[in-house]
Amino acid sequence: MLVIGGGQAGLSAGYHLRRRGFTSALTEPGADPGADPAAGRTFAVLDAEPAAGGAWRHRWESLRMATVNGIFDLPDFPQPPIDPAEPSSTAVPRYFAAFERATGLPILRPVHVTAVTRADADPHGDLLVDSDAGRWRTRAVINATGTWNNPVLPHYPGQETFLGRQLHTRDYTSAEELAGLRVAIVGGGISALQQLEEISRVATTFWYTRREPVFRDGEFRPEVEGREIIARVLADVTAGNPTGSVVSYTELPWTPYALAARERGALVRRPMFTAVEPTGVREADGTLTEVDAILWATGFKAALRHLDPLGLRNERGGIALRGTQVADEPRVHLIGFGPSQSTVGANRAGREAARALAALTTR
Repeated sequence: MLVIGGGQAGLSAGYHLRRRGFTSALTEPGADPGADPAAGRTFAVLDAEPAAGGAWRHRWESLRMATVNGIFDLPDFPQPPIDPAEPSSTAVPRYFAAFERATGLPILRPVHVTAVTRADADPHGDLLVDSDAGRWRTRAVINATGTWNNPVLPHYPGQETFLGRQLHTRDYTSAEELAGLRVAIVGGGISALQQLEEISRVATTFWYTRREPVFRDGEFRPEVEGREIIARVLADVTAGNPTGSVVSYTELPWTPYALAARERGALVRRPMFTAVEPTGVREADGTLTEVDAILWATGFKAALRHLDPLGLRNERGGIALRGTQVADEPRVHLIGFGPSQSTVGANRAGREAARALAALTTR
């Protein structure tokens, strides 16, 4: 078996595969793909990152642990005390690395998977996984590639003529790089709010969203509302409907940074502009607002391009799941996808996928 991706979902899947008796498909740490994960109960984790941490290695410097929305413990590995002022880009990868050392999972990195294809026409046959480290043959794949490498970048007329800087959340490092500028911030999610609040301290900001953001009153009750939200996402993936992030199914919370932005007068939403011009953006009312930079805090979608040869998407662009299995291709499990995008959801999905693959190998 092969796990593609070494973030929280991939590490959880590897842990549960090992608990169910799967052994390493690597002859030694760092070995080339010589063992055959299609033979017997062996597995390996292929991770595109050069070291532990997944997408957390790339979070912007000012995203501290105090403002992270919560990182659920990896399986049977409680997090140590963490300084709330520490950047998440160092704290979370350090925790993941400690988990990897403690479990000794067979992880090969950096390995970039380019395509997954069927070895032949047999619906119960093997899959071929092509990568920059060679080709693997496997009975099944657990895909845990997350979203970081597939940023959503909307296009507006004239965007290519803009003379200032354009960047996505994926490219953002700190507010200081935008200090003193006039910055358009596009997006209505949590990352957009976090970046709006901190950039507005050092720059003139203009906040644009497609829809009027809705903020929730009162505390979020995960034991009730969390289950309801996951049920809605699960219903969508079961039906094969396209889904957004789990957060896209919720209202925005009045976090300390949202309150700070409101108190500073930065939390003033504008309707989306209609076009981008060399020196700014054309507002919905026809006026021109001059800006020096545009930050597209427009989110991410699942990074699944390497699975395109399998034709998993339906005519609506969605992928129907049954549990973690793709309904039309049960040799492929998607975790950290749909209802399992949260860190606790990723853990549970990794366990479920390992259980299904253990059953497969005993048939």
